[in-house]
Amino acid sequence: MQKSYSKEFKESVIKKMMPPNAVSVPQLCKETGVSDVTLYKWRKEYRNRGIAVPGDNSKADDWTAEDKLAVVIEKAGLNSAQLSEYCRSRGLYPEQIDQWKTVALSGYQRYAQAEKEKNRYRQEERKQIKRLESELRRKEKALAETAALLVLSKKCEAIWGVSEED
Repeated sequence: MQKSYSKEFKESVIKKMMPPNAVSVPQLCKETGVSDVTLYKWRKEYRNRGIAVPGDNSKADDWTAEDKLAVVIEKAGLNSAQLSEYCRSRGLYPEQIDQWKTVALSGYQRYAQAEKEKNRYRQEERKQIKRLESELRRKEKALAETAALLVLSKKCEAIWGVSEED
C-alpha cells in the first residue's frame, strides 16, 4: 500500500533539504519516516520544476550545476531586498549567485563559439568536397579521352599496320 502525503508535508520536507538546514536524505528518513526512494523522487520532481534543491552537501559550491542554474534563474526577477531574503533563506551570498551566473553565461558563450567553429569547419569541408568532385570530373574526362585515343590508335594499327617509327 502506497502512502499519500499532503502537499504541505512534501514542501516542509523539501525545505529541510534546502540550505541553510541542508538535512541529508538519510537523516530525513529517520526524522520523518518517509522512505529514501520517496525523498529522492520528491527532490527530483522539484528540480524538474526548476526549484533548486541541492544534494546532501551543505556547501553551496558543492551543488550540482542544475541547482546552481535554478538559483540563478530564480534570482533573476528579484529586487535587492528580495534577493537578500532569498540568499539568507538558502545560506547563500549574492556574490556566489553572480559568479554562478557568469559561469553559466561563459558556458553558453563557449557553446556558441563551438557551434560557430563547427559551422566554419562544415563550410570548409563542403568547399573541399566541391573541389575534389571537380578534380574527379576533370580526371574522368582525361581518362576517357586517353582511352578513346588508345582505342583509336589500336584501330589505326589494325588498319594501316604498325608504323616504322615505333
